[in-house]
Amino acid sequence: MRYPRLIIAFLIPLFLTGCASLNNTQQRALTGGAIGATGGAIIGATMGAPAVGAAIGGATGAAAGVIIPQLGHDAIRLLGGN
Repeated sequence: MRYPRLIIAFLIPLFLTGCASLNNTQQRALTGGAIGATGGAIIGATMGAPAVGAAIGGATGAAAGVIIPQLGHDAIRLLGGN
């Protein structure tokens, strides 16, 4: 039982420092993917396929995290903003 704790104690700082150099687009994709995967896993669990739900939700969330802010920037440019 000691090894899983050791692995988790090693991986958490690794993940936290790995995200420090991401730009805004990468951060939004990562956040959207994580939120989508969580929601997809929950919904998929009710249907009996949490892994499929997590995969679909993660991909959709990552895409939305990248595309939606870009749409907002395009709309501002269309309306004459910077």
